[in-house]
Amino acid sequence: MTVSQHIFTSEEQKKPEKSGVFKTARLAQRIVMIVIGAAMMSVALEIFLVPNKLIDGGITGISIMLSHIFNIPLGILLTLLNLPFLVIGYKQIGKTFALSTLFAVIVMSIGTQLLHPVHPITVEPLLAAVFGGVILGVGVGLVVRYGGSLDGTEIVAILVSKRLPFSVGEVVMFFNLFILSGAGFVFGWNNAMFSLIAYYIAFKLIDITLEGLDQSKSVWIISDKFRDIGEALTERLGRGVTYLDGEGGFSGDNKKVIFVVITRLEEAKLKSIVEDWDSDAFIAIGNIHDVKGGRFKKKAIH
Repeated sequence: MTVSQHIFTSEEQKKPEKSGVFKTARLAQRIVMIVIGAAMMSVALEIFLVPNKLIDGGITGISIMLSHIFNIPLGILLTLLNLPFLVIGYKQIGKTFALSTLFAVIVMSIGTQLLHPVHPITVEPLLAAVFGGVILGVGVGLVVRYGGSLDGTEIVAILVSKRLPFSVGEVVMFFNLFILSGAGFVFGWNNAMFSLIAYYIAFKLIDITLEGLDQSKSVWIISDKFRDIGEALTERLGRGVTYLDGEGGFSGDNKKVIFVVITRLEEAKLKSIVEDWDSDAFIAIGNIHDVKGGRFKKKAIH
């Protein structure tokens, strides 16, 4: 490295400083959100599910059953049973993911220990399944959204899916089928069915937490009036559009394809705009997990 490479203007010197502040803020945000997520799971387990003999899937479900059978504190089992999978995750998936997961599991374990003496809010299994599932799903979703996990079976599922023709979700579902069936033998089949309700609700809430209520959607529109439609979408929705070149598979005609990204709340309005200009226009709409860059900003409809 030459001497000139060490010389910066005052403006250039600020860039690494800003970058460092930004990274620190992002790290602090990740820590706070993981703590909140893990704490919510602790509440779901100790205030709703465990007192009513309901379980979650994965290592958490196994820990709940073993805690009931052998009278071992749930927090200890959650940490011990997840540790082997964290080691695997550290080696196979990455340091950041493994450390975030370890931190989340420790917070969750401490939370279950602290909340164990607290009296449950309800002893009605259905209410416990519904509210426990909601809180658990949001908690897990927050942890996953910020780079961690709360269950070792997800790590196994990621590794297994690379070697077998099954998705991560299918592998997790396969594991949980056996775990939730085991709850029938330990807690009774009524409780196992209530546990299945809690698991399903949590599963859906994880998706909502990851994707958001105003989930983004990608839209492709094919119409001869593409210019009018594109201008209307820009003017009335405030969305930038992109014109792509296409070719009809049957006719061989050149076609213009409008591509635009909207929120779920804007979907009905977009269809109405397109319908106003061309009732025969082809519209394809797909879900998007995340959007970054460009001029896209999620906003309310006016």
